[in-house]
Amino acid sequence: MNKKFQVAVLAAAMAGVFAGASQIDFPSRAHADPAAQAAAAAPVAARAVPDFSVLIEKEGSAVVNVTVDRPIPAADSPQQRMPQQGPMPFPFPFNGPMMPQPMPQTAQGSGFIIKPDGYILTNAHVVGNGGEVIVRLTDKREFKAKVIGADPRTDVALIKIDATDLPIVPVGDPNKAKVGEWVAAIGSPFGFENSISAGIISAKGRSLPDESFVPFIQTDVAVNPGNSGGPLFDLNGNVIGINSMIYSRTGGYMGLSFAIPIDIAMNVADQLQTTGKVTRGKIGVQIQQLTRDLAKSFGLKEPNGALVSSVEKGGPADKAGFKSGDVITHFDGKAVADSRDLPRMVAAIKPGSEVDVKVLRDGKEETLKVTVGELQPEKTAKAEGTPPNAQPGKLGLAVQDLSTEQKQELDVKGGVLVGGVDGAAARAGIQQGDVVLAVNGQTVESASQFKGLVDKAPSGKPLALLIQRGEARLYVPVMAG
Repeated sequence: MNKKFQVAVLAAAMAGVFAGASQIDFPSRAHADPAAQAAAAAPVAARAVPDFSVLIEKEGSAVVNVTVDRPIPAADSPQQRMPQQGPMPFPFPFNGPMMPQPMPQTAQGSGFIIKPDGYILTNAHVVGNGGEVIVRLTDKREFKAKVIGADPRTDVALIKIDATDLPIVPVGDPNKAKVGEWVAAIGSPFGFENSISAGIISAKGRSLPDESFVPFIQTDVAVNPGNSGGPLFDLNGNVIGINSMIYSRTGGYMGLSFAIPIDIAMNVADQLQTTGKVTRGKIGVQIQQLTRDLAKSFGLKEPNGALVSSVEKGGPADKAGFKSGDVITHFDGKAVADSRDLPRMVAAIKPGSEVDVKVLRDGKEETLKVTVGELQPEKTAKAEGTPPNAQPGKLGLAVQDLSTEQKQELDVKGGVLVGGVDGAAARAGIQQGDVVLAVNGQTVESASQFKGLVDKAPSGKPLALLIQRGEARLYVPVMAG
């Protein structure tokens, strides 16, 4: 390969990198006419460069700035929060001096118009904490908005302004979007209205901690405080999501942003407009991810499905005959490949509907009919208290019997309280204060019985411990030493 040809290929490659080309065709040594091949490489790069100028010109006028004036304690403003790692709603830019007492401050987000008569989608965390909501259009008109409804579970809110003949965004189908495709966000980062940034879809169907009802679209689009509630567009100019969260160790953008799929958001908006609330199905089971170790301990070949860790007493699943340890493989005719899919599938069913559910129980498949109930607002509860120190046993667990008061508080009949964690149990994620209810499906009644069950377990095989933590129950596989 001569030097001139090497320079030509390098130039074409660098042009593709800096222009965002998706592919560069490098010539093979075995092919002739390198000059022709180098000439053909440049158009490939040029064709792959997306032009977002048309998108911002056509759809930018339907994206709005949302300002919320509300009293916020200075101690709770983003400037005084310690950086934390994990998914979080975009913090808003707040204007005003730092004061020890609550005072009115201004938070800014984004939104987009979905109906010509003034209906606008945004995030629930933008408008859900009260205060006067002001919407500013790109033509500088300002309107006081009414909050029609907000759904914290999906972080979707519907607001309305008194206006007509407004530009609207075209709604696309996020299910057709592919990982690796270009997307763009329009919003008001740090209050800079109608700003556009671009990137690609990094992944689809992402589940985030405490976010059971949204299969997020993950992108590497640069989004910042003030982008909350703004639209995520595909290259055809269709909205496929609402920018909602970032994943960060600092509180700022670090290359991971998450959008709510627009079909889920529109369904929520329709319910909020019609009834003022969102209705979801519920069957009354606690589920968890089925790992390979857990699948092996239950005698399953593959870790597919949702493992039932507990069944709500008197709930729809209890009445239908569900049991702890069942593995749900199909719900309403659809396969449950991952436990994270099940909450969304159940929530989409109208309460009162009867559906078929296939479960694996003791290695055999059964079909149960369940009448779906209605999901109520979340309740939280925690059991506090630490038992006296004891020597960790075979699994690295130091446990003690529960008192009568603790059993009543936790609403359990048996189990042992974890006071110390070490070794295999610590690596498996068991925590001090957890309650061990069962070992490989056998109910635990006392600390001495628990020790006997563990001591009899063969070494080198995982034990499935049923753990209660707060109100949640989950199976944890722990390798016996």
